[in-house]
Amino acid sequence: MSVHRTQARRQGALLRSVSLQTLVAVLGAFVVVPLLFALVGGFKDTSQLSTNPFGLPSPWVPENYTDVLASGSFWRQILNSVFIALATTLVVVGLAAMAAFVFARFAFRGREALYTLFTVGLMFPFTVAILPLFVLVRAIGLLDNPLGVILPQAAFGLPMTIIILRSFFRTIPREVEEAATIDGCSAFGFFWRILLPMARPALATVSVLAIVASWNNFFLPLVIFTDPNWWTVPLGVQQFSGQYASETAKVLAYIVLAMVPALAFYSVAERQLIGGLTAGATKG
Repeated sequence: MSVHRTQARRQGALLRSVSLQTLVAVLGAFVVVPLLFALVGGFKDTSQLSTNPFGLPSPWVPENYTDVLASGSFWRQILNSVFIALATTLVVVGLAAMAAFVFARFAFRGREALYTLFTVGLMFPFTVAILPLFVLVRAIGLLDNPLGVILPQAAFGLPMTIIILRSFFRTIPREVEEAATIDGCSAFGFFWRILLPMARPALATVSVLAIVASWNNFFLPLVIFTDPNWWTVPLGVQQFSGQYASETAKVLAYIVLAMVPALAFYSVAERQLIGGLTAGATKG
């Protein structure tokens, strides 16, 4: 009986393993196949895409990629997206870290109510506020100004960032803070010299989330920027797709090249993101 049970367990474990691997392969195919189609399709011309959409290019048309790389507007959009993403991240992480420190380490009347007020911001989709946000940005003269995108993005990123950092800050033992106070360290000194270095995994996590959210933001730059010199990558993709609507292969090449910076960043930051979330879960 024990032999049969052991064999049954092994067969069950093997079946679960095969099922899981099959599921992962299917999900991976949903991601990889469109990317490969776009990558290879960018080396074709429009007639090849019509007659042979899934085959290899014959002949190869590298000009679709080289024309985009030689375009000054493409690189300007990349730089605009990088600048706005980094500035947004700096603002949101800096402000959220200070707010989370207060919510995590200080006890005062109304603390939880104020913290709840921040978390309520998660309930409102970005698109709901776009009209009053546009009116406000126009009133203070920030249309066609990167601050008109950076500040709202940072504001909408504060709730989630504060929640993550507060949870991490509360895991730091009180004994560490007491020892720093005995050594003559002020509250800000403890925050700047001790707490932030200890919270590097959490800071890396929220920074990655802020950069990705800013990079993928399409609606807000669309509303704020009318000057093409400030267009970001998502706006550039839309504009290029409209301009070359009849040249599908050229549009595919542009989309592939527009994805490269984001994919490269995520491949580098993936370990930091997973490490930060894992550290927070372990400490929590």
